Amino acid sequence: MRYIMMVSLGACCYGVLSTIVKLAYNDGLRVDEVVGSQMVIGVLLLWMITVFTSNKRSSLKEACLLLFVGATTGLTGIFYYNSLRFVDASFAVILLFQFTWIGVLIESLWKRQRPSKGRILALILLMAGTYLASGIHGTGIQEFSLIGILLGLGAALCYSLFILFSGSISIELNPWVRGSLLSSGGMVITLLVYPPSFMMGINMDTMLWGGLLALLGVVVPTVLFTTGVPKIGGGMAAILGAAELPMAIFASSLLLRERVTFLQWVGVVVILLGIILPELNRKKYKHSPGEHKRLVS
Repeated sequence: MRYIMMVSLGACCYGVLSTIVKLAYNDGLRVDEVVGSQMVIGVLLLWMITVFTSNKRSSLKEACLLLFVGATTGLTGIFYYNSLRFVDASFAVILLFQFTWIGVLIESLWKRQRPSKGRILALILLMAGTYLASGIHGTGIQEFSLIGILLGLGAALCYSLFILFSGSISIELNPWVRGSLLSSGGMVITLLVYPPSFMMGINMDTMLWGGLLALLGVVVPTVLFTTGVPKIGGGMAAILGAAELPMAIFASSLLLRERVTFLQWVGVVVILLGIILPELNRKKYKHSPGEHKRLVS
């Protein structure tokens, strides 16, 4: 139960990021200050922990690959945080969650395999839930910023690429070293897009908001996931990771006073069902390999 709580808490940390970013914007910070300070402070703290907890090193090839894959996390943050300038925090996280069907599409094209019936059903649930949770049915698409939607979907695409590649590269490497290298790749691409000129005139507000985002978006989730996921398995971790979505909508409703209707909450539930369905099928048919492969492969 302790490890389940740790992974759930890690997902909730990711869920509150959109609300914190909105509050930082309201406090006068720019997007480059927000994303730049988060990555720089987070990576520094993470490497400090890694130095004191691990004496293992990676090869140059492994380091380069992990830095390259980690760049997608930096792009995810850049697109996501920019989308928050144009759309509500609750809607931005809905856009980010489109990584589910985007990931299935990329994987199908990569492997040249049609998705199974179980996955297709899950995708239908995800799309239906997204429609309800987005609030489009009540306001109409014209009420939403097109650039905000495109930026949110860009974040979802980058996150899909990160999941696809990070799950198969140097998985035997020490998790602290691996996490630090991935985060460093994200920091490098962030500083290339947003040169760290903001650090010349850094102030207390930037340090406070950047430090909070670094803790909740880089350091704490890494500590919780690297400890908890090996104990409970990747399948259960994926289910618990869905806690990010309701936490994001709850936080935006509570702290930003964004209005969330009953139908939007219904949409959240439908999305969670779509995320959980493939894992439930896997558990159900785990004693029947042929049937399991046909349903959820």
